[in-house]
Amino acid sequence: MEKIMNFMTNSFAPKVNKVTKNVWVSAVQDSVMAILPFILVSSMITLISLVNEIAPILPDLSLISTFTFGLSGIFVAFLLPYFILEKKKIGDKKVLAGLTGIALYLLLIFPVIGNEGSSITFSLERFGAVGMFVSIVMGLFVGGMMTLFSKWSFFNKEETSLPDFIVVWFDSLIPIALIVTVGWVFYHILQIDVFDYIVLLFEPLQSLGQSFWGFVLMGFCLSFLYSFGISTWVLTPIFTPIALKGIADNAALVSKGSEAIYINTQETFYSGFCAFGGVGYTMILAILLLTAKSGRLKAIGRATFLPSLFNINEPLVYGAPIVFNPMLMIPFWLNGVVIPAITYLVLSMGWVMIPAKAFQLWYLPYPISTYLVNGDLKGILLFLFLAGISLCIWYPFFKVYDNTELKNEQLEN
Repeated sequence: MEKIMNFMTNSFAPKVNKVTKNVWVSAVQDSVMAILPFILVSSMITLISLVNEIAPILPDLSLISTFTFGLSGIFVAFLLPYFILEKKKIGDKKVLAGLTGIALYLLLIFPVIGNEGSSITFSLERFGAVGMFVSIVMGLFVGGMMTLFSKWSFFNKEETSLPDFIVVWFDSLIPIALIVTVGWVFYHILQIDVFDYIVLLFEPLQSLGQSFWGFVLMGFCLSFLYSFGISTWVLTPIFTPIALKGIADNAALVSKGSEAIYINTQETFYSGFCAFGGVGYTMILAILLLTAKSGRLKAIGRATFLPSLFNINEPLVYGAPIVFNPMLMIPFWLNGVVIPAITYLVLSMGWVMIPAKAFQLWYLPYPISTYLVNGDLKGILLFLFLAGISLCIWYPFFKVYDNTELKNEQLEN
């Protein structure tokens, strides 16, 4: 264990943090995080729709979801080139880069243009989470091209008397024209539906993410990295598009009269079953800490109980601590594997309904959010079972840790 700790501390963690700070990776992270308020708005609409299912007293607000969560793909098409140029310190062209991203995205989602260009028809589903991977690929391309041409200018900026915004306009003409021309070639000349090809390219990743092993691997990676102080946001560019596409596909299936089949969604993992208190099911540990004989651990339990209740476990993870603490890291990892595994198996067998609506109010206490993600009372029974399993995992490690801390306190006194 000591060798593992040394490797993670001195080699692995610094490299991961370096990747996280990479301009291209962090731009994807920031783009996905920037659209979260829209997804939360859609989640509120889902909550209202659940009220209407009980008593139809409120108007149908589903159109709001369509124009929030349903536009996440095109939002990222703007945000990703914008953030790339911002992080590259090319702030004078970041808005133009974002607008160029939208132009290319609209071309490559293959719209149907009417006779003589009198009308344009888009497939609405291509604007949303289904197009997330597409917008990431296009956004990286646009950001790369705009960055490349930012090193060249029509003018000598030190000698020209023209205003800076005029210089920016002229210097952006060539990259914008080239980028949009690339889209025109694929759409008009080659008549290739790039959208379908990119989705197909990422299908193996999507399939892996929606498999049993992919879901369990996600849970383990989140808890494993977190236990070494590495923010789980580093995995956002991989896991979030998979999860958002999963819930969007489920919603589409249900709207057509079919059953939801995709389990790897943020509704399943964070809001529903696998993150009681946060990653690693740490609410159970927070409860156990309240019973600790060690004065220090009991004080930590009192301080971290309320945040953990609302699934915010940073105070507990760093305060107990779990980070770099082998005694608590092991049960943290075990919860990251066992809880997702049981959840996936139960949902895949049809014993509990699979979520089919965007509901990312992850800060609601369990089991309230557990019920709201799908309106299935059997989900609460699953939650109680998972909590019991997690208690069996945490308890022996907690007792050893508590006794050790108590002895240390007695020696100090």
